[in-house]
Amino acid sequence: MSLILNPWQDFSGQFIAGRWCPGSTGKVLSDRNPYDETLLAQISLASQQDLDTAYQAAAQAQKEWEALLPSERASVFHRAISILDSRHEEIVSWLIRESGSTRTKAEIEWSAVRATMLAAAAMPFRVQGRILPVDIPGKESRVYRKALGVVGVISPWNWPMHLSNRSIAPALALGNAVVVKPADDTPITGGLLLARIYEEAGLPPGVLNVVVGDVADIGDAFTLHPIPKFISFTGSTRVGRHIGGLAISGPTLKRVGLELGGNAPCVVLDDADIELAVQGATVGRFLHQGQICMSSNRIIVDSRIHDRFVEAFVERVRNLKVGDPNESDTVIGPLINQRQLTGALTRIEEALSSPARMVLSGAPQGQVLPPHVFVDVSNDSLLAQTEQFSPIAPVIRARNEAHALEMANTTEFGLSSAVFTRDEARGVRFALQVEAGMTHVNDISVNDDPSNLFGGEKNSGIGRFNSDWIISELTTDHWVSIQHGRRPYPF
Repeated sequence: MSLILNPWQDFSGQFIAGRWCPGSTGKVLSDRNPYDETLLAQISLASQQDLDTAYQAAAQAQKEWEALLPSERASVFHRAISILDSRHEEIVSWLIRESGSTRTKAEIEWSAVRATMLAAAAMPFRVQGRILPVDIPGKESRVYRKALGVVGVISPWNWPMHLSNRSIAPALALGNAVVVKPADDTPITGGLLLARIYEEAGLPPGVLNVVVGDVADIGDAFTLHPIPKFISFTGSTRVGRHIGGLAISGPTLKRVGLELGGNAPCVVLDDADIELAVQGATVGRFLHQGQICMSSNRIIVDSRIHDRFVEAFVERVRNLKVGDPNESDTVIGPLINQRQLTGALTRIEEALSSPARMVLSGAPQGQVLPPHVFVDVSNDSLLAQTEQFSPIAPVIRARNEAHALEMANTTEFGLSSAVFTRDEARGVRFALQVEAGMTHVNDISVNDDPSNLFGGEKNSGIGRFNSDWIISELTTDHWVSIQHGRRPYPF
């Protein structure tokens, strides 16, 4: 029996094998609005038995799903897009209320989910095999590409709907079944809401399952379970290392896609358009309160224009509206939870005892932290080398271009980056020397496009998302040879 009375509002349990059902631990998660602490839902949590049921359901449903015609799989995504369009405001409202998204950010996320579904609709037609030359008389060599089987997705709370769907949609399109564990802070937008959309779009039961559970109950078991062939994780480097270890130490070896932490440099060279650079640094640092892995975590400015940049940057940031994320002109909304706020305040206190100077600040109101700007920041300081995930902007002075590049690369991370210059060729030369998976010339570090690769270097992760890259990640090759004539053997 379904738990849902109002299917777009009343979420209270799991979605397993095509059924809305309670979790069996007896524990309940209270899902609250991070801005005003309003109770959004109480969700009964999943046990390891529930997790096993979800994986078993996925395995049973997967073969029949993969066997459908490409057009039949594609049609599910076209119907899902129609649902997204017709439920636009409801979805945006959920993102605002559950993840603390400002309305601007929620609209961006809704668009990203839609774009990913549109790209996924074409993927069933893009899986290609190969016929390869082979140096044996009478032999034909074929390589077939097929779905992996079952994919496990562990998604974060910052862009919950997009970062869940970025793995879910291509996995489904390519013929896999999926089990999702959304973050505790965003169980609805990170999983249950997507389950509702795909269910209404006609996805067969069991092909997509959502388990909401305590890490202590199902965290390690999610990766160690023998059924999934691939684990997609987006989150911190610390947790990603743990999941990667489990994937190779469990009963079955698994592929992993790990999209982890970042410390993106936004480099402003001496010939940059200062107005453009200031706007880019502001959006790149403060979109979604800085709670983005690609966020411009360090702003590195050439000393020749440093003071002019800082003056304009501080003035622009000072005028950002702080407060209710549902108001259309709010830029800075709440941090996701009290733990994140406490961490941000601790880093501010530590920075105040360093040589860095705080030139903009403000007292928190609830979980809303006004933007903070520090200058005279050393690139090797804790402030510069810590992923902020909060509205704190460190500005670092570079002696010249070479020094800026050196500092940009002095980090354990290598996800995204940005460089501002009026000279396009100079910008490209600089970009190619940055140790990162992505660099954007005269644009913000926060970029994700379903037709272009997404992924990092160093401790920012393993694997690539989107387009041909995600097709390779979520499928496997099978070599089949046919010996058409009798072959002479050595004995």
